[in-house]
Amino acid sequence: MTKTILIFIARLIFAAVFGIGLWFKLTGIEATAGYIASVGLPSPTLLAWLAIVFETTLVVAFLTGVFFSEAALLAALYVLFLAFAFHWPPHNPMEFGLFVDHFTFIAGLLFAAVHGPGSRWAVPAGILWRSARRHARAAG
Repeated sequence: MTKTILIFIARLIFAAVFGIGLWFKLTGIEATAGYIASVGLPSPTLLAWLAIVFETTLVVAFLTGVFFSEAALLAALYVLFLAFAFHWPPHNPMEFGLFVDHFTFIAGLLFAAVHGPGSRWAVPAGILWRSARRHARAAG
């Protein structure tokens, strides 16, 4: 039961991190678009809205467990993009710290993608690892 609770807490943390970012984007879309424009990306308002849609999908996946592994892998790629798009090259120690922090988050997302949302408190839907789940059920 402890493992189930800890996995669920980890899912809540993932959802909270993306949920907080989502909230900032929703309450300040102009500021988000401005930040996107400041690094030279095209169509900043469109990209801000796409980020909102994507992060909403991630929050739902992390909370429910639906397509959890797929969401965690996509989130890892997204965080990698964010690290390089917004924090590279690092111009000062704080910027370098922000850059490196993205990789610790990516490591957690990759670990979560491999191990899945847990066997309880999750909707068992997804494409990755489907055959492994089927074999585990047959053996158990």
